[in-house]
Amino acid sequence: MTPSLPTRLADAAESGRVVSRREVLAAVGGAAAVSWSRADARPMADATGDTSVQVRVYSGSLPLRIRLRSAVAGSDGWPPALRDALGAVDDALEQVRDYARERSRLESPDLRVERGGSVRLARSAVQRPSDVVVPSFEAVLDGFHRRLRERDALTGSTCHLLLCWEPLNYRVGYGGTLSPNAHVGDDADGTSGDALTVANVGASERWDSRDVTRNMAIHETLHTFLSADVVEAVGGSPCDHDLGEAVRVDDETLRISPMASAYAGREEIGAGTRFHGTGCYDHSAFHRHGGTEGVENWTYTTDLSEATLEGVTRYLERTAGP
Repeated sequence: MTPSLPTRLADAAESGRVVSRREVLAAVGGAAAVSWSRADARPMADATGDTSVQVRVYSGSLPLRIRLRSAVAGSDGWPPALRDALGAVDDALEQVRDYARERSRLESPDLRVERGGSVRLARSAVQRPSDVVVPSFEAVLDGFHRRLRERDALTGSTCHLLLCWEPLNYRVGYGGTLSPNAHVGDDADGTSGDALTVANVGASERWDSRDVTRNMAIHETLHTFLSADVVEAVGGSPCDHDLGEAVRVDDETLRISPMASAYAGREEIGAGTRFHGTGCYDHSAFHRHGGTEGVENWTYTTDLSEATLEGVTRYLERTAGP
């Protein structure tokens, strides 16, 4: 889930686009989000009542040049990359809602995204001397968790997504999540049912593109709604990356969905995302994969694969049912 990022390679040009109305509404918070209470797991067929799910998105510390650029543009402090990442997550949850409704599942699903403000990470309890220079992924997640506890923001049933800006932090890579806070509603260890996840927007913006930024924000969020048992029941593999798809749109081009991002290409620099993921994957086990032979162009879509939609829906049916 966390690719390596070397500290030297040519800088990529920053990309941008016109922000959609949906993303603008998401960026200013929209309607207040409603959190849901965890219920005991139950058979999926019985989970047909109202479901309300909250994803709260936070900005990590931003470089001065990014803050100044946002100020000049007259924005609210969130640069376009962060607003687009938040909007992409909002759109992904809308896709899940529509999928469930069309199949008369998760009756009246209320899937909400809200902004959680900015977070300056607390000093981590697992911090080591090396973390002072390049914080480890564990240290970042631990510091994030400490800040959420200080803010009394842990509800027991929320996905907390940190959009950090660490383009040179090879220990964080593109992001990810770790147990025991890897899945929303999972409090088996008795500590919390909240899930914490990180998307390294700084890495995807510097080394890849805005399209990759959107996909990785979705990717890291959906990890928290895809447990291994549900994923295996849907796709025959416990690896949730295999629920993604990479479809050939012509002889030289693959179009890659969010859960396949960073894993659909060849294991070499620049084949797909600039850096390949280091987590589980098997191209032959993907929902769909057109192969990489002869592929020179890699495009990214925020449309979720049907397998991903089914997996998230099943997870919500089991975990967030009435």
